[in-house]
Amino acid sequence: MRRDEFLKSAAALAALGLLPMRAHASGNMKILVPANPGGGWDITGRALGKALQDAGAASSVTFENKGGAAGAIGLAQFVNASKGDPNALLVMGAVMLGGLITGKPPVSLSQATPIARLTSEYNVFVLPASSPLKTMKDVVEQLKKDPGSVKWGGGSRGATEHVAAAMLAREVGVDATKINYVAFRGGGEAIAAILGGNVTVGGSGFSEFQQYIESGKMRPIAVTSPQRLKGLDAPTMKELGYNVEIGNWRGVYAPPGITPAQRQALTDLVVKATRSKAWAEALEKNGWTPAVMTGKEFDEFVDREFASLRAVMAKSGMI
Repeated sequence: MRRDEFLKSAAALAALGLLPMRAHASGNMKILVPANPGGGWDITGRALGKALQDAGAASSVTFENKGGAAGAIGLAQFVNASKGDPNALLVMGAVMLGGLITGKPPVSLSQATPIARLTSEYNVFVLPASSPLKTMKDVVEQLKKDPGSVKWGGGSRGATEHVAAAMLAREVGVDATKINYVAFRGGGEAIAAILGGNVTVGGSGFSEFQQYIESGKMRPIAVTSPQRLKGLDAPTMKELGYNVEIGNWRGVYAPPGITPAQRQALTDLVVKATRSKAWAEALEKNGWTPAVMTGKEFDEFVDREFASLRAVMAKSGMI
């Protein structure tokens, strides 16, 4: 076949999505973070962008933050504006699932294309250093006396820290619908509120609070993991006698309208990025547990997570 005929044939096949999309590996990738700067999704998205470049999967990466409604606002923009774009990724995770369950927005995660789960981690609850409360037991005692006086600060409504607070309330005999949960559009806002003493207790992944815990500005009082977290001197909720265990995880989706071949090519690029030195450094720095999952396994995992979260929220009176 002559070279010009080959190029025309290759271009036609690529347009139909019948060739692996190697071209976009050397082009620009776009990552939409459906939260304001400073939080776990933002840190994850930017770490993945760096890893994509480090792995040679993208020559450049651009980022956009679109916070609000547990990621539903960003999800809606992504679904509508990026349809058919094989170079676009949306950061998401357990928080988005919880928000979609409680908020019931018109947009659905099923409208986008699953690519991969990336990491898992557990939540840590903290007090500002100036708080008169010292332990989770102190928080629980105040919660029992006056549920509304304890302000729980964290991510959007339905976030894993919100669910954990509701689970704790149920455990200690407090009406979970009476907990005073203050939702923030991004981790940066939540951190400022905790440091400023504008909320009683803050909850998030350890990676978001680590520098403030290490500097003494925040006091960790409990974690939602089955065992204590490495590098963190804080008891588990179960150690304290509360049957509260809930994990967080983060991943990425592609827009609707891409072909199966484009989905596979994008999945391969993301997996390649998770094998890079930059990603290994991000895992170590942020205390993330690698939890890469793709394809049908990831599809089924998300379905199970939806069902599990919905059941927990219903039991805790959140829905």
